[in-house]
Amino acid sequence: MTAPDQPLVREAGDPPEPGPGEARIRVVGCGVCHTDLGFLYGGVRTKHPLPLALGHEIAGTVEAVGEGAEAWAGKDVVVPAVLPCGDCELCLAGHECACQRQLMPGNDFHGGFASHLVAPVRWLVDAGGLPAGLELQDVSVLADAVTTPYQAMVRAKVGDGDHAVLIGAGGIGSFGVQIAAAMGARTVAVDVDDLKIERALAHGAVAGVNTRGLDAKAARKAVQAACKEAGFPRHGLKVFEMSGTPAGQELAWSLMSHAGTVAIVGFCLDRVPVRLSNLMAFDAEAFGNWGCRPQLYAPALDLIRAGQVQVGPFVRRFPMDEINQVLQDVHHHRIPERPVLVP
Repeated sequence: MTAPDQPLVREAGDPPEPGPGEARIRVVGCGVCHTDLGFLYGGVRTKHPLPLALGHEIAGTVEAVGEGAEAWAGKDVVVPAVLPCGDCELCLAGHECACQRQLMPGNDFHGGFASHLVAPVRWLVDAGGLPAGLELQDVSVLADAVTTPYQAMVRAKVGDGDHAVLIGAGGIGSFGVQIAAAMGARTVAVDVDDLKIERALAHGAVAGVNTRGLDAKAARKAVQAACKEAGFPRHGLKVFEMSGTPAGQELAWSLMSHAGTVAIVGFCLDRVPVRLSNLMAFDAEAFGNWGCRPQLYAPALDLIRAGQVQVGPFVRRFPMDEINQVLQDVHHHRIPERPVLVP
C-alpha cells in the first residue's frame, strides 16, 4: 500500500533478515480481512508509515531464525494478528489484547501480503501435524477470522445449553457459528445474505434470519420470532455482533435480555445511538472484543484439527498477483468466502 484508495503495487527486494528472537517466515497463505479494507478504503491509518505490506492472517514456514529462536527453524506456523509485549501490567493481568505496546502485522510492520516477513517468535503458533485434507494456507484464517470469535465466546462463557444470536454470518461470523456449536450452544444466525445464512444452517446454526430491507424495529421482531420458534428462553441470551455495521450493532443492543450478554466483535467507524440504561435495567453485560490472546490460538486450532470447525467451505484461494481485484471484490461484497492469497 502506497496511498489510500490506490491499487497496491508490487515491489521486489531481498528477503528480510531476522534479528534476535525473530524468524523469517515464507508465507504460504494470507487471509483478507475487512481491517485491510479499512486501511485501504476506509480512512483508517496504519501505524507504520506507508508504503506498507498489509495482511495479518498469516500462515507460513520458518526458513531462517535469529539468535534465541533456533527452536522454530523449519516449523509450519501461524502468526497471531495481535502480538502483545507480554511484560506490561496489562499483559501480566491477562489483558494482552489491550497491551499498549502490541504489534500487528500489516499495521505496525510489514505483513503477509508478501512472499516473506519477519516476526517475533514469542507468540508464534505451531501449526504442524494438520490432518489429511487440511492445508496450511487455509489455516491462515486462524489468525483473526477464527480466533477473534473464539475469544469472544470464551469471554462470554458460552457452554452447553446456552442460547446465542450471531449477527453477521460472513468472514468471522461463519466461524463463530461453528465455535458456538462446538461449545454446546444453540445459535440463530442473522445476515442480509441468504447464501451465508444457508451455510450457517449447514454448519451448526439452528435457525437463520435475513434482515435485508428491514428497519431496526422489524429486524428485532424477526429475530425474536425466530428465537421463540427455536425454543429460546427470553432471558440469558448471548448476542454476538460480528457484522461490523451500524445496523448490526443497533440490532445487537436491541436484543439485550435480562441477565444476557452483548459482545461487540465487528468494527465500524459510525456512531450508533443506544440506550445504555438497558444494561442496568436488564442486569446484563456488554463487552468489546479486539483480536485474541495468543494463548488461545492453540485450543482454537484444536477445534479445527478435530473437525469441529471447518475452514475449507469458508475460504477461497487466490494468487497473490490478483490481490487488487480480490480487494475490490471483497470491498463490493462479491466474494462470499474468506479469500486467502497465495504467493
